[in-house]
Amino acid sequence: MPIPEDVTGDEIDKDVRQELQSLPKTLAEDVAKNLVMVARLIDEDPEGAYGYSRVALRLASRVAAVREAAGFAAYANQKYSEALAEFRAARRMTGNVDLWPVMADCERGLGRPEKALDMAGAPEVHKLDKAGQVEMRLVAAGARRDMGQLDAAIVTLQSPELASNSVQPWTARLRYAYADALLAAGRVDEAREWFAKAVEADREGSTDASDRLAELDGVEFLDALNDEDEDTDVDVDETTDVDVDADESEERPAEAEAEPQAESKPETETESDKD
Repeated sequence: MPIPEDVTGDEIDKDVRQELQSLPKTLAEDVAKNLVMVARLIDEDPEGAYGYSRVALRLASRVAAVREAAGFAAYANQKYSEALAEFRAARRMTGNVDLWPVMADCERGLGRPEKALDMAGAPEVHKLDKAGQVEMRLVAAGARRDMGQLDAAIVTLQSPELASNSVQPWTARLRYAYADALLAAGRVDEAREWFAKAVEADREGSTDASDRLAELDGVEFLDALNDEDEDTDVDVDETTDVDVDADESEERPAEAEAEPQAESKPETETESDKD
């Protein structure tokens, strides 16, 4: 797949670059460029990111960072079985537990919420950092909802992190998930309160909490640009009609006064025929 000229491969994380040092220099550069393209496209063009991840995987399947990148690209394309296989491979290579929550979410994607809940209660969870533990809580709550256990999902999300007033990278998503679960359970007033709290924490716009809040408040957003265009079109038509009438009146004043209807009728038919 083509690599843009502005991509050098030096953009990758230093830890990944260090992993690639086990490869011949030219090969390492090619792999690095493909990994850069995966990172660049994964949000806006998941299919494109997936394509580059397959190239990197073909070039260096024994590099953990490559397997992890391939896993995330597959995950972004909802290829959960493939993503899970890549994450497991990366974990075997590194012994790292950071991928545990996304592995559990792959189980959800494969229609196995019970397996995701088993993983949420595994010893590996205690080895996760705070962000990973919150992510695991979100996955567990999602699994509960998959099973139709709304009340259990709400309870799962109730935690010190949810109650905290401090804003962390995970705060907006945690509050959003809690609000969404409350709404699904019919607790509309509480849901509105937590959507509002999610908006306060969502400085990066990572959720659509503001839209959900507006929807609950009955706010409708109109396309002001289209409205302005319609108004402009009407004004132009009206102005044109006036100008035409004025011009004709100046050119044929006697005829216009004698037979106003006769003059206007042919003009109308002519305009219709043209249309």
